[in-house]
Order: sequence, then structure tokens, then C-alpha cells
Amino acid sequence: MLALFVLLPLIEIALFVLVGGWLGLWPTLGLVVLAAVAGMALVRNQGFAALRDLQRSAQGMGDPARPLAHGALIVLAGFLLLLPGFFTDLLALPLLVPPLRRLILRQLAARVVVASATVRTTRRWPGPGADIIDGEATEIPPEAPPLPRNRPSGWTNPPE
Repeated sequence: MLALFVLLPLIEIALFVLVGGWLGLWPTLGLVVLAAVAGMALVRNQGFAALRDLQRSAQGMGDPARPLAHGALIVLAGFLLLLPGFFTDLLALPLLVPPLRRLILRQLAARVVVASATVRTTRRWPGPGADIIDGEATEIPPEAPPLPRNRPSGWTNPPE
């Protein structure tokens, strides 16, 4: 990990020197700013798409793992694009292309081993097919005093 923190700035500096020597100062700086702006626009659009996929998954009671994984890679791409430099931009680009992102996730998933899993089943009520909902209830006797009206609820502090 320490090597990463040492090598990354050295690679970025070397690329700045090479590209700057080839293009000149202002085109090099313009390219860095253009890459950051364009990359962040892509991250924003794809981030919203990943969020929509996550919401659809949650509404349909589906597995949120895939949209969460895509979202995590998009966030990583955004982080890499925020870092100034050509090398980190090149690392972020595959994370912004959905087919490449799926390939990366497939490769990562092949290396993940699930140690245990829990499956919960719902018993069906013998009859109309309604689910059983387990819960607790407390009966309030009719002789209980009525709840106070027009007073602070106790959940908030009264104004002083």
C-alpha cells in the first residue's frame, strides 16, 4: 500500500512532464481540466442511473447487490477523476463504461467466496394464502384516561 502512495504521484508527475513537453503548458492544463469536467459529468449521469436501478431493485424486492456494486465503482471512478493527473483518469475510464464495469464486476465476483448465507422463508396461512405477520399488541382498556390534547407530546422540548 505504501508503494501505491509513492508510485502514484511519481507516475503522475512523469506523465505531466511528458505530455507537457509534447503539448505545452496550457494545452496540458486544459486537457486535465477538460478530462475532470467531462469525467464528473459522466459520473453524475451514471450515478443517477445506478441510483434509479437501486430504487427499482428495492421497490421490486430484488437483490440490491448489482446496483450497489455498480454505484461503488462509479464512486471510485469519481474519486479517481478528482485526483489531478492522466494516469488516474486512465484508471477511471473503464469504470465509466457499463460493459467494462460489468466485466470488472464479473471478474471480482469470481474471486469472492460466500462463507454462509441465511434464507428466511415465510409460512403461508392454510387458506386464502395470506402471509403470517408476527407482532405484538397491547390492549388499552376502555377505562384508561383519554390522551391529553393541545399539549406538548413529550417528544420535543417545550419552548422556553
